[in-house]
Amino acid sequence: MFDLTGKIALVTGASGAIGGAIARVLQKMGATVAISGTKTDNLQHLADELVERVHLFACNLSVSHEIIDLVPRVEQECGSVDILVNNAGITKDNLLMRMSDSDWQNVISVNLEAPFKLMRAVSRNMIKKRWGRIINISSIVGAVGNPGQANYAASKSGLFGLSKSAAAELAARSITVNCIAPGFIQSPMVEKIPAAHREQLEKSIPASRVGQPEEVAAAVGFLASNEASYITGHVLHVNGGMAMI
Repeated sequence: MFDLTGKIALVTGASGAIGGAIARVLQKMGATVAISGTKTDNLQHLADELVERVHLFACNLSVSHEIIDLVPRVEQECGSVDILVNNAGITKDNLLMRMSDSDWQNVISVNLEAPFKLMRAVSRNMIKKRWGRIINISSIVGAVGNPGQANYAASKSGLFGLSKSAAAELAARSITVNCIAPGFIQSPMVEKIPAAHREQLEKSIPASRVGQPEEVAAAVGFLASNEASYITGHVLHVNGGMAMI
């Protein structure tokens, strides 16, 4: 069960906590992982840890030509992509009335437009092979919103609609498209939250704690597997009960 031997997985944002955990799970399940991100030192540490069946691809998803080049680079070095995990994302928070056009557009470009372009690029070969898994990492904020994050919430909510539309188009070719919407997950960003605020936050979560990157990665591993072949167009909330949607 849950065997991905022979599959090629591309994970964006693999230099972060959640992306790194996803790469580890997919590689442990037998996949060859193409790890992509902007922090090359972090990517190299991850590659050194995984040792085998790992390929490093530096890529800035805010640069159009780097998005366009990423999938062909992976295909040339690893083979056609079987599993795409759109995990990379950025924030540029501000109140709606103070948010600049560039902060809006930058977040939409990286968090929503880049996943669309990568999905479009990998889907061609997935259709030919009649097998594929596309997993978009969204956020609880995409479902419930958050003050000061209109751009981020819009981008993450947009992934819901993008995924469902693509799922409807690709299902007949044995390609599934799903979203995972994490809640508050342990990361450098969460660690910066003041202790008093974090304690209050944890009390608001029925599970009484923030989640771990490995818990998001486990959900990715399941959705990438053959055992999840009848699940598509779904949004899987991994949030400890913070929002029961």
